[in-house]
Amino acid sequence: MISYVSRRLGTSLVLTVLVSMITFFLLSNSFDGVVRSILGTAATSATVQAKKAEMGMDRPVIVQYADWLFHAVRGDFGISYFTGQPVGTAVADHLTVTLSVVVTALLITTAISVVLGVLAASRGGVIDRLAQGASLFGYIVPNLLLAIGLVVVLAVELDWLPATGYTPFTENPGRWAASIVIPVIALTVGGVANLSAQIRGAMIGELRKDYVRTLRTRGLSPGSIVLRHALRNAAGPAFTVLSLEFIGMLGGALIIENVFALPGIGSYSFSAALQGDVPIIMGLSLFGVLFVVGVNLVVDVVNGWLNPKARIQ
Repeated sequence: MISYVSRRLGTSLVLTVLVSMITFFLLSNSFDGVVRSILGTAATSATVQAKKAEMGMDRPVIVQYADWLFHAVRGDFGISYFTGQPVGTAVADHLTVTLSVVVTALLITTAISVVLGVLAASRGGVIDRLAQGASLFGYIVPNLLLAIGLVVVLAVELDWLPATGYTPFTENPGRWAASIVIPVIALTVGGVANLSAQIRGAMIGELRKDYVRTLRTRGLSPGSIVLRHALRNAAGPAFTVLSLEFIGMLGGALIIENVFALPGIGSYSFSAALQGDVPIIMGLSLFGVLFVVGVNLVVDVVNGWLNPKARIQ
């Protein structure tokens, strides 16, 4: 198991370095535009070149990347070109907002999906058709369209919830909850569609296996068979899908946060990209890679622990 984890860590490290290097090299093509954004449109070519030399952008790109990587490994991700705020602090501030929405949506998605998937597989009939209909709705309706519809109905027409904005939990828990309800619903619907379908399929496969028939002949209650045996064995594939949903929800925040004017990672990434704020973009891209790599690593380790064949492969 230690060898398995070590291989996964090594692969993850190489992937992180490669992605950060490619990102930096792509950004290097826009250094002139970034400097002009800082100095203003009236800046002359000589002024631009002088500013690039001052910022170290006149050095070879590989040297600039090596310098950034050296500082990043030590926890120094640089300073924003436009706000002067340390990148680590800026990312942490906006990450709190994003995680408050994504983690809440993920918890609700998991709870609803487990209930729907288990009931659909074990009861069948009308409940199964309703669960499949809910999954189909989640597949068909895009998050953006659903978010706009929820704003129109719940915020504009009924005036139950705020249409935009975010209130920190520490400032007012009630307003915080109200400010994330619509974004959470928009993210949850698609997540439930994917995860509940996966749980349903895995549960149906488990309930048809021989060991389930053996447990029934021994007199175990249906609830015990479903929850203590079939659901536990179906948890592996469902866990993999759940991890993918977590990553997908974080990516969906880029759209959702701009729709609802939430000061999270998604909206911050968008504004940083428009400004060409290279340190912020590099910090956010590094966070994104580490997040995806970390989630995949956890999934690999858990699957390797549950299934020895995965470790061999």
